[in-house]
Amino acid sequence: MPSRSAPGVRTGVRVVVAGDRGTGKSSLISAAASDSFPDYVQAVLPPTRLPSDFYPDGVPVTIVDTSSSMESRVKLIDELKRADAVVLTYACDQPTTLSRLSTFWLPELRKLEIKAPVIVVGCKLDLRDERQPMNLEQVMAPIMQQFREIETCIECSSATLIQVPDVFYYAQKAVLHPTAPLFDQEKQTLKPRCIRALKRIFMLCDQDMDGALSDAELNEFQVKCFNAPLQPAEIVGVKRVVQERIRGGVSDLGLTLEGFLFLHALFIEKGRLETTWAVLRKFGYNDELKLRDDILPVPTKHAPDQSVEMTNEAIDFLRGIFRLYDSDSDGSLQPSEFDDMFVTAPESPWTVEPYVDAAERTPQGNLTLNGFLSEWALMTSLEPALSLANLICIGYGGDPTSALRVTRRRSVDRKKKQTEKNVFHCFVFGPKKSGKSSLLNSVIGRSFSSNYTPTNDVCYVANVVEQIGGSQKTLILQEIPEDGVKQLLSNKECLAACDVAVFLYDSSDEYSWKRSRELLLDVARRGEDSGYGVPCLLVAAKDDLDPFPMSLQNSTRVTQQLGMEAPIPVGVKLRDSKNVLSRILSAAEHPHLSIPETEKGKKRKRYRRLVNNSLMFVSVTVGAAVAVVGLAAYRAYSARKNT
Repeated sequence: MPSRSAPGVRTGVRVVVAGDRGTGKSSLISAAASDSFPDYVQAVLPPTRLPSDFYPDGVPVTIVDTSSSMESRVKLIDELKRADAVVLTYACDQPTTLSRLSTFWLPELRKLEIKAPVIVVGCKLDLRDERQPMNLEQVMAPIMQQFREIETCIECSSATLIQVPDVFYYAQKAVLHPTAPLFDQEKQTLKPRCIRALKRIFMLCDQDMDGALSDAELNEFQVKCFNAPLQPAEIVGVKRVVQERIRGGVSDLGLTLEGFLFLHALFIEKGRLETTWAVLRKFGYNDELKLRDDILPVPTKHAPDQSVEMTNEAIDFLRGIFRLYDSDSDGSLQPSEFDDMFVTAPESPWTVEPYVDAAERTPQGNLTLNGFLSEWALMTSLEPALSLANLICIGYGGDPTSALRVTRRRSVDRKKKQTEKNVFHCFVFGPKKSGKSSLLNSVIGRSFSSNYTPTNDVCYVANVVEQIGGSQKTLILQEIPEDGVKQLLSNKECLAACDVAVFLYDSSDEYSWKRSRELLLDVARRGEDSGYGVPCLLVAAKDDLDPFPMSLQNSTRVTQQLGMEAPIPVGVKLRDSKNVLSRILSAAEHPHLSIPETEKGKKRKRYRRLVNNSLMFVSVTVGAAVAVVGLAAYRAYSARKNT
């Protein structure tokens, strides 16, 4: 596995050398380590370590030799999968070994799903037939076009030590300063995620927000990243290079964003990837160009029934950001306005599941303020680190530790009979065609559709619910497909994250009611067994259709037996969904109520009460006996004393 100490800092690079037999693998390793050509080399060398001062980056390199024999194939595969970089060798005096790279070795690495960068090395350069000269760039260009994982190609000679140290320098560099995340070799342009990261860095350094880096800002940037100021002549030289190569790269105010991006593209083209990586890492980016975990102080949950939500400070910031990017002041964000907001994040976070279509939008598809805040609440609940990273990327300037908070345990809320949460997570259960998806759609204002589309995967919606008095809470509804209930309940802690569970059934279909009751009992039993019992509500959907006989009586009897509220009736088109939402919210805010009790659970509670009462009786009896014995002893002592 890659060696790391401090976050984002490698403590070692593991390079595996592979290739056909007789291509010079062992001699190459030995020559690199000893700076001399060995008279004798064993077939496969033990791991060889180049110390930290061997190369300028100060990171030691461990070189692993391998055998290409069939007997050693298992060990070879294991070593390749543990590699940070792979050196593939061919012999310059054996053209067939070069052909084998593209016909066997490179396809084999792909087959094994090796993601490490590859350095192609031609060994035995001193033995090449001078009558058959070869243009390395011309030969390797089509191979590198086909296999983008090749970082660089080089030829060397262990006998004459020509370019031997360079082989492992390039291998180390490919790991410490990889090209793939930054640059698209085919298009010869910076990759989108790299551009987004550099844009954020530019905006952070543009302190006066005039769209350009002045000489003073450039100098401050240089000192921050490289601990050395730029001389006036160097600043002039940088600007001149940019002006000569790109129009609009320099303005009267200084270096523009276009010029800043051009400079980094130029560094990469010239092979100076370490310069761009030094900048990116100084501003907190990892090798995937996402903010490192060590600069994301996500609060830790100490129990499964805790959750993470945004603080009021972070929500106030988001309201301000929404107004800032709502350029036409229509109370919603158009796709272009939304994209502008996240232009400095690794990518737009809500274009993938489970966030896409999870919040309220206008008929034109624009994101409302409630929808915007709900998406953040959902992301914070499911992926707090991603939420905090995106918050920082769009400009949150407060203390990151003040952006998120961990809620109190639900078990404590039950004992206190109240909760301090602002975001509630609701599981929605029910058989097929009971109206689960319709309920979720109504929560985010989506119009009713009579077309039935079965839900096969877990899906979410979230929205802000206005309360009497003006306060707001956020409801997250998670639809649990009927086929997925068994797998969900197999996890003992599955209900820990749930604040309230809703069970829908089609009140016109007796089977739907029976299946919903079964699901309710299954969840109630899991809650009793795990200690994570949750308030539950029954929703009689399609109430405007003719109910099956005894529908109301059966459902009312079950809720009374379990100690729950009576079923909530709603029509086919869920026009009265606000009533359902307010009831869900009320149940979530009273975590000690509406928790169903099965007969087994009631017996268990009575038994515990009996045991507790017995213990109390024994304690009182023993205490009284001790008091009597003590009194008798005191009287005997007094009598003896008087005598």
